[in-house]
Amino acid sequence: MAVQLNHTIVAAHDKKAAAAFLTEILGLPDATPFGPFMVVQVDNDLTLDFADHEGEIAPQHYAFLVGETEFDEIFGRIKDRGLRYWADPRHDHPGEINTRDGGRGLYFDDPDGHNLEILTRWYGSGS
Repeated sequence: MAVQLNHTIVAAHDKKAAAAFLTEILGLPDATPFGPFMVVQVDNDLTLDFADHEGEIAPQHYAFLVGETEFDEIFGRIKDRGLRYWADPRHDHPGEINTRDGGRGLYFDDPDGHNLEILTRWYGSGS
């Protein structure tokens, strides 16, 4: 068997609200409880396991490769909610998307400050 990332734990002040935010924005099925987690399943057999965390949360970066249609749908939900978004991970280019490698990408924050990204092409894949 090849090495694959199976799951990662995402710290949240409210695991149910954080998982719901992600599933709603990305258009994924509702999260399911498993032990102390709210589990979000993405399409490549990876789960994001949201866990309640007290105190300060160190922001992490989570990038999601999506198709062009899904990008438009997700971008629409981001705009409908009035969420701020950026073309870059350092948030230097607000209200813009990037077109690296002939695709589209943008960054936005979740309620706990995690830096989320959607992109339509792997960076470095060429155009």
